[in-house]
Amino acid sequence: MKGAGYVPRWLIVPAVIGLLFLLVPLTALVARVEWSTLIADVTAPTALQALGLSLGTGAVATLVCAAVGIPLALLIARSSPRTAALLRALVTVPLVLPPMVGGVALLYLFGRNGWFGALGLPFTTTAVVLAQVFVALPFLVLAVEGALRSTGVEIERTAASLGASRVMILRRVTLPLAAPGIVAGIVLCFARAIGEFGATALFAGNRPGVTQTMPLAIYTAFNGGGVGQGTAVALALLLLVTAIAVLLLVRGWRPPVGAP
Repeated sequence: MKGAGYVPRWLIVPAVIGLLFLLVPLTALVARVEWSTLIADVTAPTALQALGLSLGTGAVATLVCAAVGIPLALLIARSSPRTAALLRALVTVPLVLPPMVGGVALLYLFGRNGWFGALGLPFTTTAVVLAQVFVALPFLVLAVEGALRSTGVEIERTAASLGASRVMILRRVTLPLAAPGIVAGIVLCFARAIGEFGATALFAGNRPGVTQTMPLAIYTAFNGGGVGQGTAVALALLLLVTAIAVLLLVRGWRPPVGAP
């Protein structure tokens, strides 16, 4: 196989099996879609509520993640190796935790008997946003931090030697150079936010029109309530298409030629 290098050919068999293990279930999902009623299923009132809530809360969560995640990524990228390793490990924790654990943690923090229980946040739309931020923030931070590290600090040092202030260096050098990573991080963050289920279910609940996002609507339908299963399959297809679009956008985005 041209371009395959020195990989043994017999490895192709388990590799194909692994690929099929990932693709066949998705193919089975697509095969169950009722194409004749797809538009009606997606535009059903309950489905539109879940879709609108997912997109709205996902957008707000992404803005919050960008506001705090980009500075955090910059701090990690420009820290000493030991400090950066510690901060990176802390940021990665939500990625390896079961989502339900994140929900429990948020509930103990903001619940009635939690540290900030007086705010009354659980089982509200705000709780959905908080759950999405908790699980999606690491995606943005790690993507941006990787981009910042790859650009190095040589150009920043040159700008500083020419008299540029730290704010000007950040605005005119650091952020433009890291723009591809920032865009990728924001897109991945949004995709993770709208697909969040576990922490949202435990911390925000499953109230239609208030906290029932698309994943929760799908789960409810397959447990005999909420939207019909046809609508649930349609929403699942919509999430799948969104995921594919995100991957294509992240892979295909490039800064314009001549960008600073």
